[in-house]
Amino acid sequence: MLLSGKSVIITGIGPGMGRKLALEAAKAGAKVTIAARTKDYVEGVAREIDAAGGAAVAVTGDVSKQNDCDRIVDAAIDTFGKIDGLVNSAYAAAPFVPFEDSDLDDWRKAMDVTLFGSLQMIKSVLPHMKAAGGSIVNVSTMETRKPLPAHGGYAVPKSALGGATRQLAVELGKYKIRVNSAVMGWMWGAPVEGYINSMVANSGASAEQMIAGIAANIPLGHIPPDEECGKTILALLSDYTTQVTGAAVEINGGEYVSL
Repeated sequence: MLLSGKSVIITGIGPGMGRKLALEAAKAGAKVTIAARTKDYVEGVAREIDAAGGAAVAVTGDVSKQNDCDRIVDAAIDTFGKIDGLVNSAYAAAPFVPFEDSDLDDWRKAMDVTLFGSLQMIKSVLPHMKAAGGSIVNVSTMETRKPLPAHGGYAVPKSALGGATRQLAVELGKYKIRVNSAVMGWMWGAPVEGYINSMVANSGASAEQMIAGIAANIPLGHIPPDEECGKTILALLSDYTTQVTGAAVEINGGEYVSL
């Protein structure tokens, strides 16, 4: 299996790609430490993994707090003895309002999770990865390439995370630690389905029409499923990508090339 024998931490476990990524990582043979702020949800995902024959430990924590990051890492070490991979999927977004109407304190709070939360997780895993190397994947968004009006409080922290990815790839390479970005676009799963349903309720369009409109801008012709996007992240965690670092891998059905 792709990740057989590896111990992987995934933050930001939620009803979208976070959950699917955790399930797929376990299916690929990884021992998974999963973290989120919602205790019931993250423990439920761990039970799903255990029921499917995988190995998982759930930790409730807020990555904007260094002590919580340390607890997540300690749980992985205590349970599985090592850490081979880290996926920084946790993020926060400021309210979607135009910049001139924004409260920059909301942007700072988003930075605390999306950027500094990821950096704190990397600080926490670093002592354990330095001896044997490892792979870190920071989950980004195509909105860093294609800014949308009123989305600055989401895209700007993700853009900063992209800069951190390149910086750390240079600094941590000497330890055989790879650092890459996964640049996501539309992903079909519970969050996007909910978004489309809400748009349908406020417009005269059908869900099918809205989905077709989105897919028309994606060369592969469909909205990429959460689990398939997650599998590309698994490839970046695996030994098949040992020579890839500092990269921003486009996982958006080719929408990037049609911008």
